[in-house]
Amino acid sequence: MSFKRFIYPLWIAFILLFAAMHAWHLRADFPNFSPWQDWSKYTDEGWYGNAAIRAHLFGNWYVPGDFNPAPAVPVWPFLEWVLFFFTGVSIQAARGLAIGFFFLNLLLSYKLFRERGPAWVGLFAVTLLVTSPFLYCFSRLAILEPLLLALTLGSLNLAVRLPRFRHQEAVAALLGLLFTMMMFTKTTALFLLPALIWVIALPLWKHQKRRLFRLLVAAGGASVLSFSLWMLLVVNNDLFADYKYLFFINNYVKPHGIWDRLMSFWWAFHGGLWVDMLLIPLAGLLVLSTLYARRRDWTEGLWLDPMFGGSVLIVAGYLGFMTYQNHPQPRYYTVVAFFSFFVVVRVTAQLLYQRANLRRIGLALVALICIDAAVNGIWTLKYVLHPQYTFVTAAENLTRYIDQHPNGNRLLVSISGDDITLITHLQTLCDDFGTEELPTKLAQYQPGWYATWNDLDPGTLEDLHVHFSLEQVAQFPAFDDPDRNMLYLFKLHPLPNGEVREAHGTNLQQSMPEDNFDVDID
Repeated sequence: MSFKRFIYPLWIAFILLFAAMHAWHLRADFPNFSPWQDWSKYTDEGWYGNAAIRAHLFGNWYVPGDFNPAPAVPVWPFLEWVLFFFTGVSIQAARGLAIGFFFLNLLLSYKLFRERGPAWVGLFAVTLLVTSPFLYCFSRLAILEPLLLALTLGSLNLAVRLPRFRHQEAVAALLGLLFTMMMFTKTTALFLLPALIWVIALPLWKHQKRRLFRLLVAAGGASVLSFSLWMLLVVNNDLFADYKYLFFINNYVKPHGIWDRLMSFWWAFHGGLWVDMLLIPLAGLLVLSTLYARRRDWTEGLWLDPMFGGSVLIVAGYLGFMTYQNHPQPRYYTVVAFFSFFVVVRVTAQLLYQRANLRRIGLALVALICIDAAVNGIWTLKYVLHPQYTFVTAAENLTRYIDQHPNGNRLLVSISGDDITLITHLQTLCDDFGTEELPTKLAQYQPGWYATWNDLDPGTLEDLHVHFSLEQVAQFPAFDDPDRNMLYLFKLHPLPNGEVREAHGTNLQQSMPEDNFDVDID
């Protein structure tokens, strides 16, 4: 008892210190020269909150024809919209909201473990979460995953406690509403549904099927009703095209045939190594071990534990999504990271309470995991102590140049435009996404500036040439990706007398006589 009184406060202080480090240097970039080249660090922080950003800065959340994801994923921009009333629009505030959800996720993870185990097991799991350099990097971005995890963990905490509630149908309806919020946070939540159903059904399946049926009807009815009400609102406000567009741009080429599907699965499965080179393979090995030894004494209770089975199903569901999508990105694995760590901790704890030989295996796993956590903690500390500000500096210098060299409309066109708006409040359009073709948007909004990373895309250049000639005026180093480490700024000069060029083949996909730039067209 005296040992616990001594070690637990130190352990909790260690966790709190590492958790707090996630909130330092909120303006700092996603760490350069990390193993994770993810598109989200160039675009997603602005994209998915652009409704809130525009509403506060420009008085209208909606820009016709541009990329407006809020009708499909409204929860995150709504929360940012509320937050900005108190903080103003800033990248620190947006990232602070994501960090707040990361803190909540730590608490919910601990509560999930405490429901069926001792305190040390929950603390062990949280330790892996706060020391992970992968989670450090992605939890500090104002992207959708931290909120999705918070809603998922909140739903799981409610679901495992569902049999103890007095008004179970009401709690089940609340779970249905939470699932709708998950879907309206990130549509990949659909692949988490089997895990939620498993956790609800497991304690009731054998002896209380009628009650289980009522609970599932209550949860499903609440989810369908809330989803339908939102969709009615979307359709009635002529926003269905924007809703569908989010699915259109995420419609990647799907694998065909057994071999292609196997390769897609391997790509998704192998991507787990982005998270942790030891813990992710260990999680897979431990799951296979429990399946192989499912009739042995030491696995008793594991597959009847809704947290263990739910975690396995969540990981499997997300890997299934990435296999189907055939386009895994590192940020997707934040969900996989949480629940894979849960699997490792849950099975290791199970082994520690078995007979001598199995207990020794458990102790060896604890030692191995602690070494991994120590290495990860040092790696995370390196990122904490060496913040970098290349992108925010580039955005600020770009905006300063525009303000010091007026060129008609101050409006900027760029794929990273919404991120730049979040950082510097410069009004922007997206050149790559939108429900209207780029030449139509250009004619309507008449921007004065264009920014691109490293080179000019021939298709985008063709669209720009319909109305403008380009003059290269500045460049700003940022980030570490060899394909996106220099942000080039161009003045857009309208063609004389409002001329509109016609595209014939690839005639506008090359430098024109009126242009002045030396950036590669690629």
